[in-house]
Amino acid sequence: MKSKSVFICQSCGTHSPKWLGRCPGCGEWNTLVEEVEETVGAEYSFPSSEPVLYQDIKEFKNPRIKVKIEEFNKVLGGGIVIGSLVLIGGEPGIGKSTLLLQISRDFAIDQEKVLYVSGEESLEQIKLRGERLGVRGGQLFLLAETNLERILAQAEKIMPQVLVLDSIQTVFSSKLSSSPGTISQVREVANQVFRFAKRNQVSSFLIGHITKEGSLAGPKSLEHMVDVVLLFEGERDRSHRVLRALKNRFGPVSELAIFEMAASGLQAISNPSAFFLKERPANEPGSVVVSTIKGSRPLLIEIQSLVSSTLFASNPRRMTVGLDHFRTAMLLAVIEKKLGYGFGGDDIYLNVAGGLEIEEPAADLGIVLGVVSCLKNRPVPAGMAAFGEVGLSGEVRSVGQALARVKEAASLGFGTIVLPQGNVGPLEKEDLAGTKLVGVQHIRQAIDLIF
Repeated sequence: MKSKSVFICQSCGTHSPKWLGRCPGCGEWNTLVEEVEETVGAEYSFPSSEPVLYQDIKEFKNPRIKVKIEEFNKVLGGGIVIGSLVLIGGEPGIGKSTLLLQISRDFAIDQEKVLYVSGEESLEQIKLRGERLGVRGGQLFLLAETNLERILAQAEKIMPQVLVLDSIQTVFSSKLSSSPGTISQVREVANQVFRFAKRNQVSSFLIGHITKEGSLAGPKSLEHMVDVVLLFEGERDRSHRVLRALKNRFGPVSELAIFEMAASGLQAISNPSAFFLKERPANEPGSVVVSTIKGSRPLLIEIQSLVSSTLFASNPRRMTVGLDHFRTAMLLAVIEKKLGYGFGGDDIYLNVAGGLEIEEPAADLGIVLGVVSCLKNRPVPAGMAAFGEVGLSGEVRSVGQALARVKEAASLGFGTIVLPQGNVGPLEKEDLAGTKLVGVQHIRQAIDLIF
């Protein structure tokens, strides 16, 4: 082995032969750390693999292990694939360790061997949490260790069906001289765990930290290396947590599961639409229910609008929480131009109730209805939901998965659905007894019909 000293940015992974105060790659200050980079000399040789004909390759069926938490199964695409490597990221204290300890508990109850490795907590701390979560023995092995070689040696000895590593930033390989958490260490640890999981068909979980921007810490190659990337989100002052898939080689991407933090751990919410609408005020101007799609799941959310006069007419505020700020500004311009409403001297605030984030354009129509409802000080009729994309000329465009959106709204008692006219035709063939579909082609038509 030949080694040389290099400086690596801990934010973006840029290499530099000397120390710099500011990273030339990402522009961050004081992020370059000296690491020893080892290169393989010519005396090392690696076995080569032979090409195989396509028709000679045996069909690989992905056997899955079902978890008792059904919402977690949905996010993974139907369960945990044997031999897969899953990376779960999230802010400190969000519930990553709690969720994986609950999953480990369920596997242990089913007599599956689980090795839970913690590099951040002692065994006594883990047991305290386990008592609260109802862990009662079984084939659950705990190990407090940060040296990767010792961890894999114990894993080879026990040979578990599930391996949990909490967290990858605290584990180091003795093959490298750099400190734990550096880019080279994170890459090496992930690579060795990946090879162990595939070679022994062990379903493995890695817990990862995130940066202040909300992205997973470590090299970007870490996300490319693993099979599944899950992100755990939520506010500390809210009881609910959102688990969504950013990458999944064995199932759909952008799937979403919602949990509620309780004294006994994380409880899956089977009907998130009802959960987020249970505290919606009745007959309140500016409140609109929008049917959205998260992954493959329809979800009803409440968009709240508030239009208030301001003393600073030359610089009114436009604040959004949970919505795309630039798309909202575009919709406000469409309302002024196409509907003739003027709110140049008003502050406008828009909020997605419950702390969720909505990215899809199907919420456009709901935003328009909410703002106009608050301007007119007239509530949207009770039992009405809406969805539809709005263009710059005010037209209401069709959106995908309209049937799933309508059925979700109807299941919660919304008898009138305002939707794009282009989506009405295919839905008329479906059995939607008791649900009134109001198709609109322009936002002016929608405003006239509702108000």
